[in-house]
Amino acid sequence: MAVVITEKAADEVKRILDDQKHESDTKLRIGIAAGGCSGFSYSLTLTQDFDEEKDTKYDYHGVQVVVDKKHALYLDGTTVDFYDGIDRRGFAFNNPNATRSCGCGQSFQA
Repeated sequence: MAVVITEKAADEVKRILDDQKHESDTKLRIGIAAGGCSGFSYSLTLTQDFDEEKDTKYDYHGVQVVVDKKHALYLDGTTVDFYDGIDRRGFAFNNPNATRSCGCGQSFQA
């Protein structure tokens, strides 16, 4: 299984790419970093880098998504969505590998 982004999340990424005038080969890199209140925090960056040996690349709704193979173990099956409500706005992660998450949903333990 892979990391998946919803159509709503892809639309937001495309809006950001257009607003910031990124090159057409810019990709969304999804990863993790040590830290956060639960152990790992999610990372979303825009990049043109892709290493075929180290990364896996996907295409969802017209957005190229790159995941470092080392991070894939922790992110396998994760869905990235975009929430835009009156109480908050931003990307949301649904990670089946998380054994514990913080209240804001931006960090997890696996």
